[in-house]
Amino acid sequence: MHYLAGLTLSTLWSIMAATNSAIEALRNVDLFAGLSRRALEKVAKKTRTVSHLEGKELTTEGKDGVGFHLILDGSVDVAVHGAVIKTLGPGEYFGEISLIDGKPRSATVTTTSSAATLSLVAWEFAPLLDEEPELTKVLLMVMCARLRAAEAR
Repeated sequence: MHYLAGLTLSTLWSIMAATNSAIEALRNVDLFAGLSRRALEKVAKKTRTVSHLEGKELTTEGKDGVGFHLILDGSVDVAVHGAVIKTLGPGEYFGEISLIDGKPRSATVTTTSSAATLSLVAWEFAPLLDEEPELTKVLLMVMCARLRAAEAR
């Protein structure tokens, strides 16, 4: 823990509070809800909170994706082939498919207000899949449930 040596107690408390906040936010997402506290902590430590201005295009359909975004505040429009198909708000997320498979984005996502997201980039996430079999299993189960639901429609 020598890397913490130069930090003040106040800074350490802020880091711990941010990590706990990220853990609680992730716990409420179906992709991560089944994870143990230890695994959630590992994922949370790889995230960061990002602020976005209204009208910012966060993802572009057909372009490479760099990460997962959990909306903490504000709202975004999700558009496919130029048509808005839904609006997402706090507690909802996007970017999980590209995060997992590394393929281009399936939609364009644009902020409709100022927004804050808890974001996780692919190059931080990919090693976790190898390090945390629990994470891989939980994601696989969620994706299977989504596939079954889609097939039942």
